[in-house]
Amino acid sequence: MPARQDLVVCHLGRVAYEPMWALQEQVQDRLVSAKRDNSADPPPHVLLLLEHPSVYTLGKSGDPENLLVSEEQLDALDATFHRIGRGGDITYHGPGQLVGYPLLDLDRFFTDLGRYLRTLEEVIIRTCDEYGVAGTRVDGRTGVWVGPDEQGLERKICAMGVRCSRWVTMHGFAFNVTTDLGYFDHIVPCGIDDRGVSALTEEIDGSVTVDEVRRPVVRHVADLFGAAVTELRGEEALSFLRTLTGTDVVPT
Repeated sequence: MPARQDLVVCHLGRVAYEPMWALQEQVQDRLVSAKRDNSADPPPHVLLLLEHPSVYTLGKSGDPENLLVSEEQLDALDATFHRIGRGGDITYHGPGQLVGYPLLDLDRFFTDLGRYLRTLEEVIIRTCDEYGVAGTRVDGRTGVWVGPDEQGLERKICAMGVRCSRWVTMHGFAFNVTTDLGYFDHIVPCGIDDRGVSALTEEIDGSVTVDEVRRPVVRHVADLFGAAVTELRGEEALSFLRTLTGTDVVPT
């Protein structure tokens, strides 16, 4: 593993999807520019942790028919729909789901996208383990799953989709913690129609919150990527992001 890297974790609360998409692109551009300029003092890597209002997103290779509702029905669900540039098919983001957008220059870690995805999966698997839930991988299917067990076949508890530009990542993972799983009934999640979805609260005896789950997620990211973490919240996080990007592209 290369020298320990600086990672700034920005806890952003609940923010709309579109400004966060724009913000990711701005941060990615900043990291790519520093690489192109061979900066002797490159900016830190960034992890955005947040929740979204209800939104469906379709990856660049996804099938639009996997969205099973009309625009009018989306309005009734108080949900939006976006086609985006990550890998993967359609997924849902919403309240009760911890979304993580790692913006990492993999040239400073390892240039292996498969290893990167397996590392993100391991973050969630280790987090699930802390709650007594056996997260697992399914061959050929990115993300983290639970089962098969007495509750049924494999169920996806965390979806993943990423995009890289010059080895700088964007997009990331969506970990169902207390998510209303009914929203998944309106799509074919990740294009997989023979398996279900789950949330952490569906798999444990007791309750848990998104804020509680942030702590082990950050800890495991730091451990698995060998990163020195600084955590920022509220206006401090927004100020950092404005300074980093040189723009006002920040969540509102």
